[in-house]
Amino acid sequence: MNILLDTHVALWAITDSPKLPKKAREMIDSPRSTVWISAATVWEIAIKHSLGRGEMPVSSQDALRYFRESGYRFLPIEPEHAIAIEDLPAHHADPFDRILVAQALRADAAHHA
Repeated sequence: MNILLDTHVALWAITDSPKLPKKAREMIDSPRSTVWISAATVWEIAIKHSLGRGEMPVSSQDALRYFRESGYRFLPIEPEHAIAIEDLPAHHADPFDRILVAQALRADAAHHA
């Protein structure tokens, strides 16, 4: 099973946070799962950490290292992902969430083609 993690879920997973639901932890840790991190996630961490407001306590460099150590795979942002954003419903307002949704939908469509 392919799993594309949201930024907060990814950070909760690498820090073993109690905020991560048990079911999510089981899915991430399953040997049948391939866990993906979007380039957008690393970008979001870099932006929020550089603002220094405390909402992103880990740097993008540290997060990238932790993701690699955890065996996560990385999903680049392709032009087709950006194009797919146009067709998303308006309830995804955050630009980082929108690209993750577009990536997941494109990956699912490619998987079923």
